[in-house]
Amino acid sequence: MHELAGEKQRILIVDDEPDLGVLIGDSLTAEGYLVKSVTSAESVIYDLKNWKPHVMLLDINMPRMNGYEVLELIRKNREYIPVIFISGSSYIEKVIQGLDEGADDYICKPFDMGELCARVRCQLRIKELRDQLKSSNERLAELLDIDDLTGLYNMRSMYKRLELEIKKAAKNNVNLCIYMMDMDKFKSVNKACDHLFGSFVLSKVGRIIKELLRENDLSARFGGDEYLIVTSDVDASGAQIFAKKLLNKISKHTFKNDMHFKRVTASIGCVLLEPSVKHITPEQIIRKADDLLYEAKEAGRDRFKYELYS
Repeated sequence: MHELAGEKQRILIVDDEPDLGVLIGDSLTAEGYLVKSVTSAESVIYDLKNWKPHVMLLDINMPRMNGYEVLELIRKNREYIPVIFISGSSYIEKVIQGLDEGADDYICKPFDMGELCARVRCQLRIKELRDQLKSSNERLAELLDIDDLTGLYNMRSMYKRLELEIKKAAKNNVNLCIYMMDMDKFKSVNKACDHLFGSFVLSKVGRIIKELLRENDLSARFGGDEYLIVTSDVDASGAQIFAKKLLNKISKHTFKNDMHFKRVTASIGCVLLEPSVKHITPEQIIRKADDLLYEAKEAGRDRFKYELYS
C-alpha cells in the first residue's frame, strides 16, 4: 500500500475515453493506490473538494472543457495537487505549452504503463516534500507569533487577531470580552526570589490561563507580567465569572520550583464589547481594559473591574 502522510494515496484520472481510464486505473490499483476515473471534466470540482486526490492524470483534449481549462480550476484550489497531462500529441510545442500552462508533467499516448506509474511515484514524492515544506513554514509562522516563555500569543500578532475578532463578533451579533491582567507587586517576586523564579511564575500563569480558555478564545502575553485575554459570545455574568475564576485560581496556586515557593495575586480590567459598537479599534478597547485594570489596582489588587461598552 502506498501512503502519503498516513493515508492511502488517491489518484484521479480525468479522460473522456472510458476504456483508457479503466486500463490506467487497473494498473495504478495494482500498485496499491486508490483510483477514481471520471470522463467529465465538470465533476473535477466536486472531486477536488470531497475526494481530495493527491495526483491527477488529466487528458488535454476533452469536449466542452479542455485540459487547460480544468487545470486553471485546479490551480485555484488551496491545496496544491500535481497534475500529469495525458495527450495524444507528441509535438514539442504542445509539450511546452502544457508545462507552461502549469502541468507538473506530460506524457504522450500511447505510453508504457510502467513509465506512467514511475511518473506518478515521482509526483507523489514531490508532493510529500511540498507538504512537509508547507507544514514547516506554517509551524515557523506560528512560532513567530508565540511568546517563548508563556506559550501564549505575543502582541506582534495579537492586534491583528483582535481586530478580526471584533469584526467577527459584530458580524455574528455576539459580545466580545477583553481582559487585561497584571500580576500584583511582581517586582517583589523577582527581588525576594530571583528573575528565573519570576520567569517560572509567568510561565505557569500562562498555563493556568490556557487551561481556563475555550477552544476559540485567545490569550497573549502583553509584555512583562501583563496578559491579554479575549473571549467571545459571553454575557455580563459569564465575563465576570471568568475573571473571578482566573483570579481565584492564581491566588490559590503555590508556585514552587527547586529553590523557591510563593503565592501571588493578579488584577484584571474587563470590558464587555457589545456588537452594536461601531468603528472601535483594538488599541481603543485595550486602552479601556487597561484603565479598568489600574482601577482594580488602586482599589486594593487581587480583584477585577468590569464595564459594559455599548
